[in-house]
Amino acid sequence: MIKNILIPQDGSENGKAALEYGLWLAKKFKAGLIGLNVVDVVALEGPFLHDLSGSLGFEPFMNFSSRMREALETRGKTILGDFEAACAKEGLICESSIGYGVVASEICDKARLADLVIVGKRGLNARFEYGLLGSTTEAVLRRSPKPVMVVPETFVAPERPLLAYDGSPTASRAMHSAAEWASAFDLPLTVVSVAAETEEDLPLLKDAENYLKPYGVRASFVPLKGDAPVAIERYCKENGHDLIFMGASHHSRIVEMVLGSTTEHVMRNVEGPFFLER
Repeated sequence: MIKNILIPQDGSENGKAALEYGLWLAKKFKAGLIGLNVVDVVALEGPFLHDLSGSLGFEPFMNFSSRMREALETRGKTILGDFEAACAKEGLICESSIGYGVVASEICDKARLADLVIVGKRGLNARFEYGLLGSTTEAVLRRSPKPVMVVPETFVAPERPLLAYDGSPTASRAMHSAAEWASAFDLPLTVVSVAAETEEDLPLLKDAENYLKPYGVRASFVPLKGDAPVAIERYCKENGHDLIFMGASHHSRIVEMVLGSTTEHVMRNVEGPFFLER
């Protein structure tokens, strides 16, 4: 059960959307929210170079790094003040803190005390990044010790969740989360499984059906045939699914570096929230 939700806050539109999703979830699960703003040491490295230039004769740049840190701290406090006000308005329990370091590392460290991390697909520097996911979001997905929910820039309450199930340990954990979610929100749940030949999916889908029965979830079970990433993407788009539960599938011992080809493909090509179990 989700009782502690970590929501990193950077003042971006994606961060605000993550907070909206968090507020929505917290009210349903009666959970507490944890706000985190990180003073990014990477952002301070540039000013440090200016300090070095200043030491060679460019006096105006001296102490620029410390001033930048103070400015980032002040901004972070303002952002967390807005976070606390939003929680108070909804009558929710919350806590907040400022971290110092590499953003993704600080988020993953704080995640140890949470049941779920909610992040926007892209963050404050979205205009400087390429691709669907921001660099910080990708790093958190690869390294977080807890489930991560990646959300789009605009909040829309999901109504048609889908679970991609392949029988792996991470997919089994995703099934548990999907069952809790569908039960709490009284939503129908579609479970899909993909194999080269459709008949190969039937035992997995039967296992999922047996698992979900005690939850009383209204579930449908769909075997898909073909290449897993493409089949899942196509099915989601054709049937209007607006929340996907998946496990991080991989075939490497270097877990922090790999999400799995199916997971990454679906995440990059299907819009809407994405719930990933590691």
